Amino acid sequence: MSVDQRPADTPEAAGPPETVEPAAETGVPAQIKLVLGVLLVAAFVMILNETIMGVALPELMEQFTLTASTVQWLTTAFMLTMAVVIPMTGLILQRFTTRTVFIAAMTLFTAGTVLAAAAPVFGVLVAARVIQASGTAVMLPLLMTTVMTFVPADRRGRTIGFITIVIAVAPAIGPTFSGFILENLPWQWMFLSVLPIAVLGLVLGAFKIQNLGEPRPVKFDLLSALLSAVAFGGLIYGLSSLGEAAAGHEPFVEPWMAITAGAVSLALFVYRQLLLQRTDSALMDLRVFLSRTFTVGIVMLLVSMAALFGSLILLPMYLQDVLELSTFQTGLVVLPGGLAMGLTGPTIGRLYDRFGPRPLVIPGSFGLLGALGGLTLLSESSPVWFVVVIHVVMSLSLSLLMTPLMTSSLGSLKMDLYSHGSAVLSTLQQFAGAVGTAVFITLMTTGATASLETGADAVTATADGIHTAFLWGTGMAVIAVAAAFFVRKPATEGAAPALAH
Repeated sequence: MSVDQRPADTPEAAGPPETVEPAAETGVPAQIKLVLGVLLVAAFVMILNETIMGVALPELMEQFTLTASTVQWLTTAFMLTMAVVIPMTGLILQRFTTRTVFIAAMTLFTAGTVLAAAAPVFGVLVAARVIQASGTAVMLPLLMTTVMTFVPADRRGRTIGFITIVIAVAPAIGPTFSGFILENLPWQWMFLSVLPIAVLGLVLGAFKIQNLGEPRPVKFDLLSALLSAVAFGGLIYGLSSLGEAAAGHEPFVEPWMAITAGAVSLALFVYRQLLLQRTDSALMDLRVFLSRTFTVGIVMLLVSMAALFGSLILLPMYLQDVLELSTFQTGLVVLPGGLAMGLTGPTIGRLYDRFGPRPLVIPGSFGLLGALGGLTLLSESSPVWFVVVIHVVMSLSLSLLMTPLMTSSLGSLKMDLYSHGSAVLSTLQQFAGAVGTAVFITLMTTGATASLETGADAVTATADGIHTAFLWGTGMAVIAVAAAFFVRKPATEGAAPALAH
């Protein structure tokens, strides 16, 4: 996405103003506030939809008479679609206008939601999830690119803090929301309940969102798109299948085959991008990694997201299989942590704007290390309040990490690389989620199997397996602690650009 950066004293800039001046009180133009508000609502609904499916899988297995390995395609297909589409968002956001991209994304999501609610057979439901994911994949990169391009550098922290609310609160209330629906209403209401908000967001966006910046005729390289699809799709599918296979589910394709194909394709994709970026025609411009701040931030975000997704998959298993809580009760236990993470986002963003990332990231990394260490103490006799406290500590620590890292990482890039940086960030977040899920599930299963072989009962073995997984997770957090001391705040880039019409 490009912007009009003509000097104000050029002849073309004379006459009636064609740009929106920054608001006097906040430095953010009113038009940008409106666009960001609509984008935030849309992103919230989409991420909520992404996270409500986990606890619904047993219900859907019964409704459609499916095996666990088959019903997992509802989540696997969603993740694969995200992995295929997100790497292309850097190009999409440059070739098309903000309004066009938003309307297309919301239309896809809304159509997928309608189809999912009306799905008569399982295959249609999977297709609906693919359509939903196609719209979801574009929304967060669009939101992040809009912030980085049009919000002044000294206001980005607090703005991205609001995005943290979306990223954190939606997954936190997702299990509670779906648990409540499944206990009281048919499963179709998981989709029907979010449909009015999706339609409202689509209508508001169609009438209120104006184009920000001007599109550029960027070349589309089909080979890069194919390599990207096989690379990220293969790796994420392989890693997800690795976790499923460890849990006893038979994958459709052997994990090692998918991972090998993904790794080879990734190497070819990287080589292709290095060639194409010489002419500024790369699908995903890898020059973003020339920024040390961006690279260090990405490494820390990968560790943080792996820990977050790994915990999101293991904690419900622990609460339901070991402490024998219901689905709805499980959602209530993890709700305070998600709310704490989201609601502190704007405050942490303001602190970032004032003090920079290091005073936040360093204690956040130590907090994450301590929380994961605390989770290794869970057993079949642990009180529920202890789980709540540890999860809140971990969530607050992740909040101290995510907002500063996203802001400093993207802020260290040149303006013409913002869309590519957002695409890289979103792609690797999906990858980290798959890695965290696969590693934690595999370690848990291995630990539980070893415990069963010593004569432990099923509940004790599950608790032992979860202990093993979180023990390794604690080791992963050491990487984040070490990297935290290398985080720097990027140089201030001045005011946001003028808004082209």
